[in-house]
Amino acid sequence: MSVEPRQAASLILLRDGPEGAEVLLVQRNPAQRFMGGAWVFPGGAVHDDDDGHAAAAVRELQEEAGIDLPPDAELVPFSRWITPEEEGATIRFDASFFAARAPDGAEAVPDGGECLDARWMTPTAALEAGARGEMMVMFPTIKHLELLAETPSVEATLAAARGRVVEPVLPKVLTRDGEWSVLLPGEPGYDEL
Repeated sequence: MSVEPRQAASLILLRDGPEGAEVLLVQRNPAQRFMGGAWVFPGGAVHDDDDGHAAAAVRELQEEAGIDLPPDAELVPFSRWITPEEEGATIRFDASFFAARAPDGAEAVPDGGECLDARWMTPTAALEAGARGEMMVMFPTIKHLELLAETPSVEATLAAARGRVVEPVLPKVLTRDGEWSVLLPGEPGYDEL
C-alpha cells in the first residue's frame, strides 16, 4: 500500500562568494528518523498555519538556521521532488524547493535540535565533499547541487530558475541483484518500472 506524501518545502539560500555562488547547507541531527545526519537545504513539512509552501520554506529557514528573510525577499520556485514509492516506505514527501538570495551578512546558527551544523559552500565543493565521504549528501540534494553548479552567481542562478518550468520529479528505485539505483523521468528504463 502506497504512503501518501506529506507536503514539504525547502529553501535554497544563496550568496555570492569569492569562488562563485555559495549555498547554505544544514546537517540534520543523526537521531532524526528521516535523513538523519544528511546535509540538506533547510526545510520540512508544511504546517496547517503556513500560508503556502513558500511561507513554510521561510519558516523552516528561520527555525533550522536562524536566518530571517526580509518580507520583500524574492522566492523563486526552483523544483518539486516527490519521494519514490518504495516497498516498506513509511515517510514520503512532496517537496517544493525555492531559491532566494541571502540577506547581506546573514550567518547561519543551527537550532541544535533538528540541525546540528551549517555551512556555506559552493555547490561544487559540497559535491566533492560528498564524493569523498566527508559529508552525507543524499540523491535529491546531489541533483540540486549539480544544477546549482551550472551557474556562476546568485543572479545567474535565480535568472535560470525564473526561466525554468517546475515539473514534479518522481524518482524510481531500481533493485537488481541486491544493488539499487535511482532513475529519473526521461532516463532509460524509467517508464518500464
